[in-house]
Amino acid sequence: MKNMGNMMKQMQKMQKEMTKAQEQLKEETVEATAGGGMVTVVASGEKKILDIKINEEVVDPDDIEMLQDLVLAATNEALVKVDELVNEKMGKFTKGMNIPGMF
Repeated sequence: MKNMGNMMKQMQKMQKEMTKAQEQLKEETVEATAGGGMVTVVASGEKKILDIKINEEVVDPDDIEMLQDLVLAATNEALVKVDELVNEKMGKFTKGMNIPGMF
């Protein structure tokens, strides 16, 4: 029974550490750009888009599609970077396990 008690303590400790890491992710941000820096997207570790900056040089009323493409590319890159950040911070807890709903 001692082993079971020790295992429960270790699991509780790991759960606290995971919760702390998840809270820290909320404070982390990533930044991605497209078009050589013409569009910048900032996202939180919770996959929330916090800011989009568009250089006025890229705003062309006759080519809205290009601007849309740049915003889309920068946003998708920011979300990829968030996934990488989450894997970096939380991967030590799951050690490669794919636990549905965990992140």
